[in-house]
Amino acid sequence: MRKTPARLSLLAAALPVAAVAADLPDPVTEADYRAVSEAEARLGQQLFYDPILSGNRSVACATCHHPAFGTSDGLSLGFGDGGTGLGPKRVTDAENPPEARVPRNAQALWNLGAHEFRVMFHDGRVEVREDGSIRTPLGEDMVGDFASLLSAQTMFPVLSADEMAGHYGENEVSKAVRQGRLTGPGGAWDIIARRVAGVEDYARAFAALDPAISSPDEITFTAISDAIAAFIELEWRSDDSPFDAHLRGQAPLPEPARTGMALFYGEAGCAACHSGKFQTDHGFHAMGEMQLGPGKAAAFESHFRDEGRMRVTGDPADAYAFRTPSLRNVTTTAPYGHAGAYRDLGAYLRHHAAPRAGLEGYEPQVVLPVFEGPDWAVREDDRELAAIAAAARVEAPGLTEPEIDAILAFLETLTDPVALEGRLGVPKTVPSGLPVPTP
Repeated sequence: MRKTPARLSLLAAALPVAAVAADLPDPVTEADYRAVSEAEARLGQQLFYDPILSGNRSVACATCHHPAFGTSDGLSLGFGDGGTGLGPKRVTDAENPPEARVPRNAQALWNLGAHEFRVMFHDGRVEVREDGSIRTPLGEDMVGDFASLLSAQTMFPVLSADEMAGHYGENEVSKAVRQGRLTGPGGAWDIIARRVAGVEDYARAFAALDPAISSPDEITFTAISDAIAAFIELEWRSDDSPFDAHLRGQAPLPEPARTGMALFYGEAGCAACHSGKFQTDHGFHAMGEMQLGPGKAAAFESHFRDEGRMRVTGDPADAYAFRTPSLRNVTTTAPYGHAGAYRDLGAYLRHHAAPRAGLEGYEPQVVLPVFEGPDWAVREDDRELAAIAAAARVEAPGLTEPEIDAILAFLETLTDPVALEGRLGVPKTVPSGLPVPTP
């Protein structure tokens, strides 16, 4: 029988913290993270905020992953190259407009230095294999050895026309990408590395970090991506929230968060996917999410669908499945979903609790810069909507409003003020002299 709001008060009494203790994760410890060099992280901080890495020198990593927006960009689907401004104020550049939106919501960067993060991107197209090697969309056609999976992931946004590279003919990086010249001398990554090496402060910093670098010519993009990864790992480690304090026995959660925790790890079933120390099983699940924007279907298709994990594995069972996101600092990372279809976390929870009903009753609540493109092609396609709904693996009668409120209160306890503030912060300037992205 479905619970009523009156039963919710009984749930708080019937499920004390001790009753769900067996289902709670262990506290996060130092052993859960990769060791990070602060000197390398400080170099990575400069590179993360420096537009020198983009083809047109106009977009930095921080453009789409800024601490002011929970290390995302505050948009459902953003613009990299071809946009100006940050967050919800970002608009198309009238003199160099983008050709399309970035096809998926910019993911948050919390705790990516933890050992358990072995897949990256919404579809897991960069991942650590069982033998420890790193799988990427380019197969074995990579350069150098990466210090971490996160470093390997960092290699790819700089190649995307809609993110950082720019479009064909605009610059030397985008031309190299279009011609398929990615690795080796004169390849896209090498072009960017030579730019960085040509900045005296960067050349000095890399030489000081690695005595084996005797000349700026020896600075590789792998070294650049390693430094950026080190910065992300140090800056946005997040394990000092009220929930962490509760797990360490330092302070119990107050109501209604305590009831929300009991629901999350109990009857509501959230922890079936959002399990572990960082509230993710790192798996892929079809949850009937609304698709908008350009999507990522097969290259020969003109439809705006997004096939999710199936695009990586080729397995029809993976259709419309996307990676379970970590929920650390989740209240700061709106909009939600692989396409950012929900700006409100409560509405997203309602959809998640009853995916097919949520898809059928979806009302747009997006944060989208103005762009002349067919954002809602899938919403107007009954056949595609039916396919998304049919793929959904979970269906339930939903949650009551008091239950939603209690779970939201619990999710708020996953917010870590230390991580939100950052450890190194946003630099006022970067060695290239280019403008630092600022809201």
